[in-house]
Amino acid sequence: MKATRNKPTTALLALVVCALSANVGAQKRASEDGGEGRRGAVQAITIPVTLRLPEKREPQTELQYIDVFTVLEDGEKQEILATRGGPRSPLTLEILIQDDLVPSVGIELKSLADFVRRLPAGSRVMVGYLRVGSLQVRQKFTNDLERAAKSLRIPIGSSGVSPYNPYSETRDAVKRFESQPVGRRAVLLVSDGVDISRGIEGSLPSQSMDLQRAINEAQRRGAAVYTIYAPTVGGSNRTLISNGQGSLNRLSDETGGRSFLHGTDTPVSFEPYLREINTLLSRQFALTYLSTHGDRGFHKVRIVSDLTEGEIHHPTGYTR
Repeated sequence: MKATRNKPTTALLALVVCALSANVGAQKRASEDGGEGRRGAVQAITIPVTLRLPEKREPQTELQYIDVFTVLEDGEKQEILATRGGPRSPLTLEILIQDDLVPSVGIELKSLADFVRRLPAGSRVMVGYLRVGSLQVRQKFTNDLERAAKSLRIPIGSSGVSPYNPYSETRDAVKRFESQPVGRRAVLLVSDGVDISRGIEGSLPSQSMDLQRAINEAQRRGAAVYTIYAPTVGGSNRTLISNGQGSLNRLSDETGGRSFLHGTDTPVSFEPYLREINTLLSRQFALTYLSTHGDRGFHKVRIVSDLTEGEIHHPTGYTR
């Protein structure tokens, strides 16, 4: 989601990322349940925030010099406790691939493996495949990036392993962030995005119950979801394809990530998308603030900034 902007009221405030993360105690108070920790009637919430300035700026200046910004939850200003991140700051990443994608996706394994190898040192990576039955974890979270890269395999590419939808198992995968340190978190999902568990009508982005649950879980765990559309074997229904792409876009937009697609065909190459995702991740940081709303239900999050150019991506909110 793009942040709203106010007219310039102050000069740029230099915020060096390492200084922003000085409040380590605030991070420790956040439990592994999506970066949330009880403190009386309030709760520490951690969300992924990506700040991107125009290309005319020097590379990666976003995390060195940013405008003053304010976090609003349900329209009320919240106290910012800490910010963690930086171009070379480690992150925790899940790579999820739908197992019935067309065989040509196998050509992209090298690009995906190289993407993993280029992650910041100390990053932790999990690799899983979405298929009929349950999530197949090929590699549990590891900071051995070479090992994670080598765990990638060609999708089976058969309708016999097709999941009813990719979102139920994506949600199961996102829950595994619970065992990982609070900080920068992201998911890279390669899928057709189609949910046929409740028929064509249920495949609409606004109707898929499992999509909503996956969004809720990612928001709760503070994980931005980046999606790449790729077709599946036998997936020729244009209505379903359109609904699937819309669902992937919604998943990314509402969690602070970004969705990539190339019409209804398999992308000529994942490489441009992976480069863009790498750039976005280098500008991502984990922001922890103190929520004063303890009631259950959905809480809308908005970031207001003096930023006069560029954009800020963040989750639309979270469900408690």
